[in-house]
Amino acid sequence: MGPHAPRRGSSRGRCCRRDRRLPHTRILFLLQLAMILWCYLMVVFTDPGAVPENWRHDAEDSGNPLFSSSEEQGSAPKYCSRCQNGKPPRCHHCSVCNRCVLKMDHHCIWVVNCVGARNYKYFLLFLVYTFIETVLDTLVLLPNFIEFFQDESRRSSSPGDIAILFLAFVLNLAFALSLLCFIGMHTSLVTHNTTSIEVYERKKSVSWKYDLGWKRNLEQVFGTKKLFWFVPMYSTEDLHNIPALQGLEFPTRSDAIV
Repeated sequence: MGPHAPRRGSSRGRCCRRDRRLPHTRILFLLQLAMILWCYLMVVFTDPGAVPENWRHDAEDSGNPLFSSSEEQGSAPKYCSRCQNGKPPRCHHCSVCNRCVLKMDHHCIWVVNCVGARNYKYFLLFLVYTFIETVLDTLVLLPNFIEFFQDESRRSSSPGDIAILFLAFVLNLAFALSLLCFIGMHTSLVTHNTTSIEVYERKKSVSWKYDLGWKRNLEQVFGTKKLFWFVPMYSTEDLHNIPALQGLEFPTRSDAIV
């Protein structure tokens, strides 16, 4: 009994030290979970962008380059035979939702919604905050992962608990790495002002007319007010001044030069 007393006391001391740090850890995790939930709900319940009924654009008859049918310009067809409606630039028909979606990126089964012009920012923030949460989980579980490889005499948890925590660490690490790759892909899309569908459709490397430079490209998705970049909402000013956020009109390189 005597030889084990110091170890039990030191274990109690470690628990006390952990308890003192626990409130701060809980606050951090709760804030992350709140942001994840907020962004997720915004992605799910925000309409990605529907084409107005009987939509037409005045520029269709004026030779506006936005409506060029050239594959190299990356323009979508002017008319959707399935929706029986006009088709704005960068708009695509979703076979799952059975409608055209403005600046459609993809249909996401995890949010049961399309990701398009009006909820793309929320989707990106959802990915980022989920990634941060999984990284934090992985760091918290790291000591248990290390403990798995220690001698049994040095372990402070039961073998069953250690096995569960080891598995949780591996799953969190794998999920974090997967999210990192996905975020990296979408970072490239945002900085070049393109979408997953547009990249797939552009079979060869061409000058992309919507690429305005990385700074303006970011503003086309996140807005100009940097305080709003990290929350799933836009300033009223940006909603009025950035047509791309509505998904019907998009500035081009020629507009930027002028």
